Amino acid sequence: MNAFEILLIMALLFVTSEMIRRKRPSGVEIPATGLNIVCNRTPLSRIALMTPVEQTLNWLADKRDVMIERVLEWSAVNSGTDNLPGLARQAQLLERDFSALGARFERRMGPPERILNNSGEMDEVERAPVLFWKKRPEAPFQVFLAIHYDTVYPADSSFQRATWLDHQTLQGPGVADAKGGIAVLLYGLLALERHPAAAQLGWVVALNGDEEVGSPSSTPLLLEAVQGARVGFLFEPTLPDGSLVRNRKASGNFSCLIRGRPAHVGRDFQSGRSALFAAADFLHGLSALNNHPGLIANAGRVDGGGPSNVVPDLAIVRFNLRAASQADIDFAHDQLKVLIAELNARDGIQAQLEGDFSSPPKILDAAGLDLLEFVRECAREEGLELGLRDTGGACDGNRLMGAGLPNVDTLGVRGDCIHSDREILFVDSLVERARLFARILCSLADNPDRVRADRSMVAITGGSVC
Repeated sequence: MNAFEILLIMALLFVTSEMIRRKRPSGVEIPATGLNIVCNRTPLSRIALMTPVEQTLNWLADKRDVMIERVLEWSAVNSGTDNLPGLARQAQLLERDFSALGARFERRMGPPERILNNSGEMDEVERAPVLFWKKRPEAPFQVFLAIHYDTVYPADSSFQRATWLDHQTLQGPGVADAKGGIAVLLYGLLALERHPAAAQLGWVVALNGDEEVGSPSSTPLLLEAVQGARVGFLFEPTLPDGSLVRNRKASGNFSCLIRGRPAHVGRDFQSGRSALFAAADFLHGLSALNNHPGLIANAGRVDGGGPSNVVPDLAIVRFNLRAASQADIDFAHDQLKVLIAELNARDGIQAQLEGDFSSPPKILDAAGLDLLEFVRECAREEGLELGLRDTGGACDGNRLMGAGLPNVDTLGVRGDCIHSDREILFVDSLVERARLFARILCSLADNPDRVRADRSMVAITGGSVC
């Protein structure tokens, strides 16, 4: 394009914008689509030099405040995993806000979670539904997008409202993990829908309400929903310095149920068999697993016992294990069998193990590493240099990778101190990460060969979504 053609285009754009401005009634806002978006926010001298992707991303230029408003509204709703009324209210707000995408919506319930109660019996616990939106299933390139709308903060938590620490830092429940990530997902998609090549890209969004307890109910639905997807993106918060997570450890929640023999402490102590003392020995053996490289063992709670003048006949040790590899998982299983066998060899003691690893280790293969590098290339185009780190944390990205879907799972906001009453969100990362996500999608729509062309489609048996 020569200088004369550029000047001609600039003149035409100026005349068009002036006609629109003069015809618009006072106080009426032009719909945020097409040329007026660029004209309203970008000097005319730059318009002719902007690529379609840059014009699309420019729509996000003034979205900082509205994204903050969304996060504030969402974080004001307690959506702890066990708070079903709060999760229902959160789902209503999300359904309202995601309706702007014009996608087909469906709400689906997964199977109940089986939980060992404090009496040593199995209960079935209902979890929140998974919210699905689906658009352009006929498009040649399909992506799967997911994040959770539950938090770790129960309904009676004292941490219920967001507050400003300074003009850049918002502290509140779920602002980073992961309601800020939901905002990045929503506004990145809203930007994509303005891109000329959006028709080349189809997508499914899945928001689940039980991720903070390992997605026991939603996992079957998520694995059905990835059918046909080439790649996946999840919106867990980045690490505090903005780095992306590369590999993740496996994770599993377990319970050791121990039954002993009750007896009066003063009259017949020797006839009793203390389930709590047996639990203490089990905890000692569990702690030793931390000496094995690649394993983390953490005891969360011990339930059971009773009056101090009765030998306790029930104890339940609830714990979590993390493992770096399948070999570490196998080692953990073997050691747990030994610990249970030692307890069952004692007179008057019966022990059994409930639970297992619910997330496999996420160890990136060639396709996963290629996708991660593609995301970093897009970040460089945004002026961001994103580091890579491995972590012991697990998420739905582990489960999706285990099902064969390459994914990058930390496209959410920058924040810190998640899972505590000090959780914070760095608010400038909202638009920053929405731009990055939108650039990723626009790049895939324009040129899907930027990711591995030989990546096979994921095909998982199960029902369809939407």
